[in-house]
Amino acid sequence: MKKISFLFAAMMFSALGTGFSPLSIGLTQAAEATDQSKQMSVRAEMGKPLAEIQDLLEKKQYPLALEKINALNALDKKTPYELFIIDRMHTVLAAGTNDTAMLAQSVEAMLTTDFLKPSEKLQFIDVLAGTFYNEKKYPEAITWSKRYLALDSQSESMQKLLARAYYLSADYPNAITTIKAIISGDQQAKRAPTEENLRLLASCYQHEKNDAGYTEVLDLMVQHHPSREYWGDLLYRVERQAGFADRLRLDLYRLLLKTNNLDDGAQYVEMSELAMLAGLPAEAKTTVDAGYAANLLGSGKEAAKHKQLRDRVYKQAADDAKSLDSGEAAAKTAKVGTGLVNIGYNYVINGQAEKGIALIEQGIAKGGLKSLNEAKLHLGIAYLQVGDRAKASDSFSSLQAGDGASDLARLWLYLRPAADAAPAAAK
Repeated sequence: MKKISFLFAAMMFSALGTGFSPLSIGLTQAAEATDQSKQMSVRAEMGKPLAEIQDLLEKKQYPLALEKINALNALDKKTPYELFIIDRMHTVLAAGTNDTAMLAQSVEAMLTTDFLKPSEKLQFIDVLAGTFYNEKKYPEAITWSKRYLALDSQSESMQKLLARAYYLSADYPNAITTIKAIISGDQQAKRAPTEENLRLLASCYQHEKNDAGYTEVLDLMVQHHPSREYWGDLLYRVERQAGFADRLRLDLYRLLLKTNNLDDGAQYVEMSELAMLAGLPAEAKTTVDAGYAANLLGSGKEAAKHKQLRDRVYKQAADDAKSLDSGEAAAKTAKVGTGLVNIGYNYVINGQAEKGIALIEQGIAKGGLKSLNEAKLHLGIAYLQVGDRAKASDSFSSLQAGDGASDLARLWLYLRPAADAAPAAAK
């Protein structure tokens, strides 16, 4: 948070004006007053001392200024406005000497008067909340920031200060409530939550050992501030969810590869083998090529095995490309749609997405599938490949929750077209 005290002192001097004279302070506002309590003038005998005090404060001669303020304060029968002026002098003195106790007492007294406009009251409260925050007096910062928000509930800067004061006080439940209110306001205004607020919320959930809450924050992170690290953390959490179907492991790998989160050669090997088992040698070839490009395949003690895998994958991919049409004919004559869905997705992998989409849709319509969820997930991915996010979203929205497919589908929609090439570039 920014330093406050010097800004506060400058504001006070500006508010006090350049000098004092009897019955002349704030005459414009005094003319607008309708009763004695709002008369903004001082008696003649106070004019010279006030001017002297202001001069001393400007010269930072604080001990002498305090002595004269105390002498002035000892006078009898002070008017409400004279008391107000003395309190303002105390605020300047307190700001200059970093006396937050005096500062709070003086501001509190000023706030109870009618001599401050609503905007001025907010200024004083704002500065005092920030001063306490900077001095790490978080309970006081919380008190004053809440007073500010009672007058202006929409202040983003004060909401931010309050959230951080709660956090630094180890009051994580209230910090969570405050940050979530900020994020809710962001969402209603259709703007992205800041990464700073999301990171703070994630830290609160970690302190509270709230894994579900932390995962929700990661979800927002990859939507609005994607990075390789956020994607990786979220994807591995999806895999560990109860009920995640092992048949979707290849689909998980697809997102890991897309977000640059395959970290070792064994993962590239496993993804390639899974693609081969799924009858998608072209995808296995793409995966092996990516592993070699990342220098995670083709070197070290496993280099020979990697080469054998690549040779096998390349041969199968070439053979498969020649037999795609015959596979399509066989799938169309089958009683169930599984073959059409599989061959359709194979066409998608082989760069014929439009044709593949039509076959997948025919397979879904024919029915008899082992996993309708998986078929609709692949249909949605295919639609994303041709740039039709609306139809992809329609396909994804029909997925049933429970096996992890709907979670993966949601994450596919977070990959924006510009991010498809390298969505996980570190920020």
